[in-house]
Amino acid sequence: PGLQSEARATLPGRPPFVTPIDPDFKTRITSLIEQRAWHALRRQISDLHSADIAELLGGFEGDEFNILFRLVGKRKADAFSYFPVDRQRELIRETEPAQLSLLVSQMQPDDRARLISVLPRETSNIILARLPPSEIKRSLVSLSYPEDTAGRYMTPDFVAIDPEMTAAEALAHIRQHGRKKETLNVVYLVDKDGRLVEDLTLGNLVLADPDAKVLDIVDPGFVDLRDTTPQEKVLEAFKKYDRVALPVTDASGRMLGIITVDDVMDVAEDEMTEDMQKIGGMDALDAAYSQTGLFQMVRKRGVWLAVLFVGELFTASAMAHYEEELARALVLTLFIPLIISSGGNSGSQAASLLIRALALKDVALSDGWRVMRRELASGLALGTLLGILGFVRVTLWQWAGVVDYGEHWFLIATAIGLSLVGVVTFGTLVGALLPFLLQRLGLDPATSSAPFVATLVDVTGLVIYFQVAAVVLRGTLL
Repeated sequence: PGLQSEARATLPGRPPFVTPIDPDFKTRITSLIEQRAWHALRRQISDLHSADIAELLGGFEGDEFNILFRLVGKRKADAFSYFPVDRQRELIRETEPAQLSLLVSQMQPDDRARLISVLPRETSNIILARLPPSEIKRSLVSLSYPEDTAGRYMTPDFVAIDPEMTAAEALAHIRQHGRKKETLNVVYLVDKDGRLVEDLTLGNLVLADPDAKVLDIVDPGFVDLRDTTPQEKVLEAFKKYDRVALPVTDASGRMLGIITVDDVMDVAEDEMTEDMQKIGGMDALDAAYSQTGLFQMVRKRGVWLAVLFVGELFTASAMAHYEEELARALVLTLFIPLIISSGGNSGSQAASLLIRALALKDVALSDGWRVMRRELASGLALGTLLGILGFVRVTLWQWAGVVDYGEHWFLIATAIGLSLVGVVTFGTLVGALLPFLLQRLGLDPATSSAPFVATLVDVTGLVIYFQVAAVVLRGTLL
């Protein structure tokens, strides 16, 4: 059982991708533990990928977990790096300092740095104090960078070759020094001063003339990242250049490390999570949901809820301003939820579309006028569609006798229809242009969350509604 090579995974009767962690597999493992069949257990998990081992162990607790974790052997550190952070913390609390330091020292430097950064200071100091001096230095270098920069995600485990080497010499060097490196897909030409000169794919190196200088081997121009590059820019670089790894350099061009695509996937997940939380109308959490305390959760959500609540107070003020009109035409109150929800929904749609378009570089700040014209047309079309539906709804209910809107029902239906055109058009424009305004001010466009747009449109929607009604119904109900 398990994820095997591609050739084995595509054997007849077997799907091209299959996860080994299913109920039957777990039951078999449990049975072997009860039988104390240690050799059979070791064989069962020996072919599993480290990520699958971590997933398997996640389904066990207590003695069963300890038995399986011991049987993993030398791959403990790899499996440990795939555990959720809360499980890592739990294991750290239960592990003896000497064993813990050995485990952490075998982790990849970037994984180790991210783990240490989320641990309590006392625990981090204990781990660092027991690491070999070379590993302490590598961890401290990574931890010295802010969490959202390329320096925090890089690993110093890369293959560097002298630009003066021949292809044959470079391959011999890789055979000698390439073990336990993060990746061998790309090797880096670094001069005697440590500066990055060029990068070279292993495929091009293998296919080159053995006597050719590595610097003369044709390869696309290399792209490097500064150690202070923000993580969103790191993600953009990987998308743009379609690389499995990118080098990281300092201001003087000295090679510091590399960032691999697996780390970029973590960056992408973090960025998407942050944007989704902001779009939901709250500050982004500093940790996963399950690891965020009650006080922190209330603080992150309460601030924006308070802001939105204050915003909704203006809605109450708007209704109070038109209290006399409502008293004279009480029928207008029946359609207030319809009007403000339509405006809020259209604004939330537009905001979500433009936030994502800005994030994907599909549109830029210079496209503001073009987007405004496009959304104005969209808002008018959508508003007209909803306006017709609103008019038809009042008409049908009046004719069917469901509700009697009085002798001026036609004017009421007209006011509802025209109000929907105005409110939906305004909501669409606000939702589309607010992300542009925030980005122009240097803020995150995701801050123009759907609840924020909806609250803003609620207030203006009521004003539009009552102004239209005042014009259409003047001399009749008003």
